[in-house]
Parts: sequence; structure tokens; C-alpha cells
Amino acid sequence: MNFSKKISDLEKNHLLRSRRVANSAQSTQMRINNQDVINFCSNDYLSLASHPIIKEALIKGVEKYGVGSGASHLVSGHSESHKLLEEALAEFTGQQSALIFSSGYSANLGIFSALRDEIKWVIQDKLNHASLIDGNRLIGLPIQRYLHNNLESLEKKLIKQTGPGLIVTDNVFSMDGDRANIAGIVKTINKTNAILMQDDAHGFGIFDPIIPQNSIYMATLGKAAGLMGAFVSGDKEFIEFLIQKSRPYTYTTALPPSICHAALESLTLIKNGEQKEKLTTNIKHFRNMAFQLGLNFEDSNSAIQPLIVGSSSKALKISNRLFKEGFFVSAIRPPTVPPNTARLRFTLSANHKTEQIDALLEKVKNVMA
Repeated sequence: MNFSKKISDLEKNHLLRSRRVANSAQSTQMRINNQDVINFCSNDYLSLASHPIIKEALIKGVEKYGVGSGASHLVSGHSESHKLLEEALAEFTGQQSALIFSSGYSANLGIFSALRDEIKWVIQDKLNHASLIDGNRLIGLPIQRYLHNNLESLEKKLIKQTGPGLIVTDNVFSMDGDRANIAGIVKTINKTNAILMQDDAHGFGIFDPIIPQNSIYMATLGKAAGLMGAFVSGDKEFIEFLIQKSRPYTYTTALPPSICHAALESLTLIKNGEQKEKLTTNIKHFRNMAFQLGLNFEDSNSAIQPLIVGSSSKALKISNRLFKEGFFVSAIRPPTVPPNTARLRFTLSANHKTEQIDALLEKVKNVMA
């Protein structure tokens, strides 16, 4: 295998990814590659990753439980803090039970691995997250996709299915920022033998969860909640089934208990709603300012605001220029997004200031001219 050539080909096509090094804590203002920048590409939507209350809770969690969990949940790694967080997450989402995983990717693979022998087919939204596609591949069922957010396309796919199956969708789509029509999907599948599974990684903590009866809900703790990990909530019997059958859950060391201890405080701050209100204000201001400047962002009322520019080279060029000007904005390129839809993905946080948003958008307009 000639890896050197493969890397060279990626670079020629402007698809080579590189890592910048953070020299400071996660925040709206950071030092990246030893340069001071305003961060507009973090998923820390509620600005909780460096919140003093959560940092203090994490320290107290370390003092009580130590640094690591030491084992998987089914051995000796399941602590009181894991139990309390699962109970709190079940209550917050209005479900009977919840189960903590080490990441959203692991949780999605875990759901699919548990359902391997229970379902005959899977249908997914065309723009679902990679972890959902990989979970589908894991259990060996054909990857069937309906047109993005298109209920008519979903219905046509459903007509051809027999036996129990799974309808899978993101809630907030990570690269477009738009939201799934959960109510419409439920109505469409109401007369079928199908289970709805939704990935709410980018909506949890920002939008109130919509979880239909007898469905599967997954969300992460590493974005709006400001920490790491993920959880699945649903009926008590289903969560117990996951404990028994989910391979990533069985064979992965449990999250550090201190993380769960801190997540309980994060959940309290989310319920408080102050950070959510600040984020909502920032999203509205961003949208209004972009419209005034004639910038054609995609239609999104979430913290994710994409600006499609087309070519990978153009997206990378604009991103690098913005970075030099003190604004950190990601260039998203294929295969993460479809060919010729490379984009700048702006993400907003609760602690962004109005003047920072205005300065960013003015700079974007100048760069795009």
C-alpha cells in the first residue's frame, strides 16, 4: 500500500485534513497554534466546557472517585455517579431509563449491534451522521437512504419493506443545521412494524427533545453539555436489552465517574435555561446580520450555520484567510459533505458577543467579495 501517494492525492485535491493545536481551554476566545482567535467552530454550544461550576464539580468528582473508572460497567466500573446521571437523563428526556456510553459513535454502534438479530431492514436519512451509516454496515444490512427530510421518499422506501425494521434520522443535521420532521416521520411509519431511532447529538440541551413512544433516542454529552460521553434513553426493557446485548457497552471501559459527577451539574445548568437563551439570541442576531450583509447561509435555526461555497480549494482558502484574521471557522469538504458542496461551517456558542459576530460576518463578506 502506497500511503505516501494516497496522502499526496488528498493534498492535490484539497482534501488533506490537518490538526491545529489548542494552547488554551475550550472557549469562544482561544489560542490556537500560538495565535489568538475567536472560535466559531466548536460544538460547545452552551459554553459549558469551561464553566466554573462544572470545573468545580469535576474536581470534586476526582476527589471522590479518582481519575479513571478502572473497568467496564458490567465488571467494576459502574459507579454511583453513573447511576445518578442515568436516572437524571431519563427524567430529563421523559423516558423510563437511560444508559451511558463513552461517545455518541460508540452509542450508535452499540444500538445497531444489539439489534442485529431483531430487525430485517434499515432506512436512513441521506444526510445522517457517519456513525449511523457505520452501525448499519456493522450488522450487514443493506444501506437504504431516503432523500433528505423527504417524507414522500421515505414512504416509497417503506412500501417495499416486510418484517420489523428501523427508521434512522439525525435530529439536527451536523453539516446543514436543519432539523428532522420527527412528527411527520412518526405519522409516516405509524402503520408499519418499524422503530424510530434518532441521533440528537446536536440538538440535546438546545431544543426540547421530541421522543415518540416506543422509539430510541441517543444524545451526546460532549457538545452542548460541555463534557464527553453519550447516552441512550427509552423504555426500561429496551435499555436492559442494550445492557445485555450492546457490544460497545459490554467491552468498553466506563467513562470516568468524575465526568458523570460534573454532567449532573451541566444538566442543572441546561435546565436553568440561561445559556440556552443567550445562544438563541446569538443565533437570531447572526441570521439577521448575515441577511443584512447579503450572505447566503443555509436555512437553519440551530447553532450550526453553513455557508456553501462549492469547491474544496475555495472553502479551504477562505477558512485559512479567516484564521489569519483571527477567526477560527472550519472548512468542511467531501467526503463529509457531497461533492461540490464544500462549505464553511460556523457554529455559535452562548458566550459569543454581538460585536464578535458582527466582526466575523463583516470579514466574511470582505473575503467572499
